[in-house]
Amino acid sequence: MIKVLVNFIYQETTRFGIKKAVLGLSGGIDSTVAAYLAAEALGSKNVLGVMMPYKTSSSSSISDALAVVKDTKIKSTIINLTGAVDTLAEGIGLNAKMLVNDKSAKVRFGNIMARMRMICLYDQSNVKKALVLGTGNKTEILLGYTTLYGDSASAINPLGDLYKTQIWQLAKLLGCPKQIIKKKPSADLWTGQTDEGELGFTYREADELLYYMIDQRYSDEELIDIGFKSAFIKTIRNKIKANQFKRVLPIIAKVSNRTVNVDFRYNRDWGS
Repeated sequence: MIKVLVNFIYQETTRFGIKKAVLGLSGGIDSTVAAYLAAEALGSKNVLGVMMPYKTSSSSSISDALAVVKDTKIKSTIINLTGAVDTLAEGIGLNAKMLVNDKSAKVRFGNIMARMRMICLYDQSNVKKALVLGTGNKTEILLGYTTLYGDSASAINPLGDLYKTQIWQLAKLLGCPKQIIKKKPSADLWTGQTDEGELGFTYREADELLYYMIDQRYSDEELIDIGFKSAFIKTIRNKIKANQFKRVLPIIAKVSNRTVNVDFRYNRDWGS
């Protein structure tokens, strides 16, 4: 598995004539695994990990990210997002009081944070002549637990076909810092925020169901027969259906005989 992912990063980067990668380094398990793989694929000096704290970010986010930098020997930089995020939030009428009890305000604020992070990464990719490396996993992608044009944006993604539980397993094989493997998954968008707290179930529960539902194509009846609750099946399936729009490129109206991403999609189309 490690060899396959390392080769993927190397091949999908260098085929564009690019030798470098940039990724957001949050101190979480996904970005940590991506950093280890990228360092192996491209060489530590060709990988930039960008830490993007906000004023309410957990202190462990930076310390854990720095532990990854030290171990992988990749390059790193810190870009504080507080000023940019607060200015934009205030400009659209969001304030700190709204983030206490207003769920919709939290979602809006989280989207601002996620997209601001990606603005920084694409800026650095331009400066460093590097591709943005995605860190989203299969569980998040299927459930729609991602921000469109925020953390879902990237040039290539080595982790998108691995469930969260597989990421944990891979982290152990790669020798990632133990404190990162053990910590609760969080996008660190506001104080106390955790992925599983927002989802309402654990990644391990979701992954087991998703494997049978998606990879094995079990029907709801078959899923119930092997022990899954009907309500949980419905919750997961509804999330998958409701978030399909996040998993596809923008749909282009076809008015010619060769339409981008419809008839004009493959290397052979431009002579490669």
